[in-house]
Amino acid sequence: MNSLFHMLVNVSSPNVVNISDLRVLAKARLPRMVFDYIDSGADREQTLSENCTAFNKILFRPRCAVATPSCDLTTSVINQEFQLPFLLAPVGSSRLFFPQGEVVAAKEAGIAGTGYTLSTLSGCRLEDVKQATNYPAWYQLYLLGGRDVALKTIERAKRAGFSAIVVTIDTPVSGLRERDLRNGTKELLSRNPIKMWPYLSQILIKPCWMTQWLGDGGLMSFPNVELDDGPMGYTEIGPALEASVVTWDDLQWIREAWGGKIVVKGVHIGDDAKKAVDLGVDALVVSNHGARQLDSVAPTIQVLPEIVQAVNAQVDVLLDGGIRRGSDVVKALCLGAKGVLIGRAYAYGLGAAGGAGVARAIEIIKTDVLRTMKLLGCDSVKKLDSSYVSIPSDWQ
Repeated sequence: MNSLFHMLVNVSSPNVVNISDLRVLAKARLPRMVFDYIDSGADREQTLSENCTAFNKILFRPRCAVATPSCDLTTSVINQEFQLPFLLAPVGSSRLFFPQGEVVAAKEAGIAGTGYTLSTLSGCRLEDVKQATNYPAWYQLYLLGGRDVALKTIERAKRAGFSAIVVTIDTPVSGLRERDLRNGTKELLSRNPIKMWPYLSQILIKPCWMTQWLGDGGLMSFPNVELDDGPMGYTEIGPALEASVVTWDDLQWIREAWGGKIVVKGVHIGDDAKKAVDLGVDALVVSNHGARQLDSVAPTIQVLPEIVQAVNAQVDVLLDGGIRRGSDVVKALCLGAKGVLIGRAYAYGLGAAGGAGVARAIEIIKTDVLRTMKLLGCDSVKKLDSSYVSIPSDWQ
C-alpha cells in the first residue's frame, strides 16, 4: 500500500503532463467525498462543464515568423506586482485535501512569485497562512457569524499583512451539490456513528489519507470565524451563510473597517459590474463560483467581454472558472482580464501530493503560458489583446 501511495503522488513523473493528470492522482488518493468536494458543481453540472469547454470556442490568431526568445509574464493587479498572470483562488476546506493545506498552498504560491487568496472557510489560522508566503496574499470574506465577527476578522487580516479583501457576492445560500448528498457528506460530518456507518467505507479504503488527516487534527473548525463560544464548527456553514447575505450596502462598512484594496468576486453581468465600480471597488472577479452555486449561468469566459466593456478600464478585471491550461489564461488576458484566478487546478495538485502537487500545477500552467505566448509571437502578457483571438459573434 505504501509503495502504491508513493507511486501515485510522484507528480514529477513524465506521465504527469497536465492538470487532468493531477486530477487522476487526487482522485486516487482522496476519499470520494473529499475528491467530489473539489470536483463537483451545482445541480446538473451544466455550467461546470461549460466553464471549461467554452475556451474551446476561442481561436488564436498568431503572428508567425516572430522571434520571441523570452516572454514577460509579470503583471500588476490593484498595484500589486506578481511574476505570473495567475493567482491562486480561495478554496475552502483545503485542510481536508492535505495537512495544513492552506499554509502549504500559500507557501508554494510565494515560491512561484504569485499571490494566494485565503478563504474564510479555511482550516488554518490566517496569521499562519500569511506568514507562509512572501508575496501578496488576499483574504476572501464571508460575513459568517454576522457583522461583529467579520469586523474582528478584518482587523486580524489587516494586522497579519493581507493586502486586499475579496468580498464574495454570489453566495446567499449554498448551491445544491448533488454529489455531496450522495456521498453522505452531512452524515460523515455529524460524528454520529449510526448516521456515518453507511458512508464510512469511502474513508476506510484510503488509509494513507486518513492517517495524515487524523495526524493533522481530524475534522477541523474554522479558526478565522471566531464566535462567542469559539471557532465556527464545520456543520454550521449552511445556516450561517443564509443568515449572512452580502449586499451592496455592506461594502461601505467593509471599506471603512478595512481601509485598503477591495475586490468583489462573483460578478456575472455588466450592470453589477457598473454598480461595483460606482461603489468604489478596486477590482472585480468575473466568477460563477466555479459553477458551484447557480447552475445554467453562462461560463465566465463568455461573459468576460461584457464585464470588461462595462467597467471601461476603471478597475482591474480578473476571471476565474474553467482554467485548466495556460492557453486558457492567455485567452482570458486577450479578452481584457488583467489576470486570472485558478482554483481546482491547484486543488487537484494539493489533493494529489500536497506542496509538490501545487508546485507542479503552477509549473504546468506557467509552462503552457510561455509556450502559447511564443507560438503567438507575443513577448509580454501586457501586449495581449483581442487581435490575438477570434470569438463567437454572440459573445460581443
